[in-house]
Amino acid sequence: MSLAPFWDERYGQPGFLFGEAPNAFLKSQAGLLEAGWHALSLADGEGRNGIWLAEQGLHVHALDASPVALNKARTLAQKRGVELRFEHADLLNWTWPEAAYDMVAAIFIQFAGPEGRKSMFDGIRRALKPGGLLVLQGYTPRQLEFKTGGPPAAENMYTESLLREAFGDWDISRLNEHDDFVAEGTGHFGQSALIDLIARKPESN
Repeated sequence: MSLAPFWDERYGQPGFLFGEAPNAFLKSQAGLLEAGWHALSLADGEGRNGIWLAEQGLHVHALDASPVALNKARTLAQKRGVELRFEHADLLNWTWPEAAYDMVAAIFIQFAGPEGRKSMFDGIRRALKPGGLLVLQGYTPRQLEFKTGGPPAAENMYTESLLREAFGDWDISRLNEHDDFVAEGTGHFGQSALIDLIARKPESN
């Protein structure tokens, strides 16, 4: 079942659901990025993260399942004076390319349950080049207590052990669960239970 109608309705409201600024954790990793890299921004919505990556000099491929969100993202990119490759795509059915990107941004892509998540994580592993960088942030199950964003389903959330199982054979430089205040539009606002992952695909993979 496609989630596009649900997200079209949410993104169809006035303004930007998650704001125009990039995710704070993604922004904090600016020092790891290199101009000229090819980046994949997953479930990029109205464009805040992909556009910021493009402003850092990266060639960005931004995917989202909502045409409404992508139209808003194109408008925002034009306003900010950057070019991205936008694609309307359902990540659960998308054909992931082989070793095509230098980095992947996976910020709050928790619309999928365990089966869909495994498919996406396998896709990320395939799509990154050897030595490529994964920047991921999501919610832990404790987010259900805060109710300040994310799906109301514990099985969609991440834990340290879950991410270590998925990417433990990579070079993990950060894997951290923490609580913090998030202010990303009206969609993510308030004290939140977060988990961060920074990992590099081995050069030999």
